Amino acid sequence: MLFDDRLATVLRHRATGERAARTQFRQLLDLLGSRSTVHAPGEPSARRDQQLLASAWLRLGALGELLPASERAAMIRDPGLRFRNPDLALHLAEDEPEVAVAALARADLSDAEWQDLIPRLPVRARGFLRLRRDMPPSTARLLDRLGIHDRGLPTPPPASVIDAAVPPEAQPAPASAPISGTEGSEIGALVKRIEAFRSSRRTQRASGSSPLPSSDERGQDLPRLSGFAFTSDAEGRIDWAEASVAPMMVGKRLGDEGITPIAFARHQPLRNYSIILEGAPLIEGRWVVDATPRFTVPGGRFYGYAGKFRRPAVTASGGTTQSASSRESEADRLRQLLHELRTPVNAIQGFSEIIQQQLFGTTPHEYRALAAAIAGDSARILAGFEELDRLARLEAGALEMEEGTADLRAMVERTCTQLQDVLRPRTSSFELAADDRPCRIAMSERECEALGWRLLATLASVTGAGELVHVTLDQGAGMARLACELPISLSESDDIFAASTRPSGGSLSAGVFGTGFSLRLVRAETRAAGGDLVRMDNWIMLQLPLSNGEANGSASNADTA
Repeated sequence: MLFDDRLATVLRHRATGERAARTQFRQLLDLLGSRSTVHAPGEPSARRDQQLLASAWLRLGALGELLPASERAAMIRDPGLRFRNPDLALHLAEDEPEVAVAALARADLSDAEWQDLIPRLPVRARGFLRLRRDMPPSTARLLDRLGIHDRGLPTPPPASVIDAAVPPEAQPAPASAPISGTEGSEIGALVKRIEAFRSSRRTQRASGSSPLPSSDERGQDLPRLSGFAFTSDAEGRIDWAEASVAPMMVGKRLGDEGITPIAFARHQPLRNYSIILEGAPLIEGRWVVDATPRFTVPGGRFYGYAGKFRRPAVTASGGTTQSASSRESEADRLRQLLHELRTPVNAIQGFSEIIQQQLFGTTPHEYRALAAAIAGDSARILAGFEELDRLARLEAGALEMEEGTADLRAMVERTCTQLQDVLRPRTSSFELAADDRPCRIAMSERECEALGWRLLATLASVTGAGELVHVTLDQGAGMARLACELPISLSESDDIFAASTRPSGGSLSAGVFGTGFSLRLVRAETRAAGGDLVRMDNWIMLQLPLSNGEANGSASNADTA
């Protein structure tokens, strides 16, 4: 009978009693422990095998809860059990220590299978492998790198070495008759060691010295560790570290050391996280952690982090500094979040465009219309993400405006003309007052066009019916000043940069995040260009530096006047 038929037969029966549960648990151990997973004749694919295996693992776990750990361990230790499946070893290693010890002692795996299995084992279970003396050399080296060492006491030195190391005044007195007969034996050597230790301890107490070095003395002999690499499992528990710190770091959980739990829940990269480690002198103190999440391929399942611990930089005054300011750190976290949000939105947009364009076949028009609407919404969401990312980088000083020159007057005049067509149905309009002189500012044409449109379109989107918005433009003292009268709905807000005013309708929009956010972005752009955006009563004033030539000309005109 083939593997699939046997496994299906076992799973078909329900274990209604303790004896039936014990029998079925033993049968599943034998079947899952074998690697001969042969497909049934005529099977079109391996899907049936995968379903059977999934059911078998669930049944094995359920039966394990019904049977005592001692009985399960006894069945695993049975010499007749075939145990050649690393997945079964991994499954049982997470059970009680008695069961895990029996499973890892009985597993008959190849060197390559051990190499793949050991990093996935729980830290507690890895130590059980040191009880085995038949591990391949490469596997033993892997355990050494992971910090798994023997726990047995070292062999004591010969009695002659001990006698030579003990000074004559510290030699123990002759033992009584029952012990003197064993002086040449191991017991006699042990007695001498105990007496020598006691005598040495009495001498040190009398002199006021300690038998052990102080923490400062121990720390002086240790070189300063500047950093080390590590990996962790999905729960944040370190399962590998560099050999120099593996015994001190393996088993520590990042969440217990101060890392923000939200970063783990969202599987986000860790950047510039400052934590304080406690433990051995080599690792204690403040550290900065940078780590990247790891995902399985294929499948995309999160299975832990890989990164590095590093010491913070030391300033001349002896203090420590972070590699980025708190504002930059917040901006980085926002940009990382936006990066992860773009992925599903891009996928939604792509699938909706496939449906709308009927790339995979004919689609009803109703569905195509819905898909087109979804694609449009996705594009607006992505545009909002771009604005958020731009604002975060501008406020953190991580983005500079493009250099160049642009005519601010021509841009404002052109933009107001375009907006008049939208405002005309509301019987509202912009009224521009500016002289005929060009107003060239120190900003590229593209940046100037985007900034001017964002400011004026935002004001136009909240302009009510019948409103007249005055716009003035002048230049002097090396600065160009664009003043815009605030619409009524916006002038009533105490803080226009935090206003939540929504558009009054029509084709204009202040953006995904509202009027306040758009004005805040304009302010960040103008400050990055050397200007500012401020509110003055019921007006909002945009100031930008003139280009060198215009600034010199403006100064000359002012002097002449």
